[in-house]
Amino acid sequence: MQDELRKRLDELKKEFEVGQNRLRELDAEQAHVRETLLRISGAIQVLQELSDSAKDEDQADGSIQKAGASS
Repeated sequence: MQDELRKRLDELKKEFEVGQNRLRELDAEQAHVRETLLRISGAIQVLQELSDSAKDEDQADGSIQKAGASS
């Protein structure tokens, strides 16, 4: 009986260690994904601002050309 208890205890300790290692791996993966999403979000914001700025410039150029054509 004592041997069976010791064997089961050893098994549970090994499973616990494996679980802790996996949890650390998942935490590291989560941090990596979070950093990646943050970079993507920044890139989206920059591209959106550039797109909006280009659109505003195109509209301003169109207004200047229309004003010049009507003179």
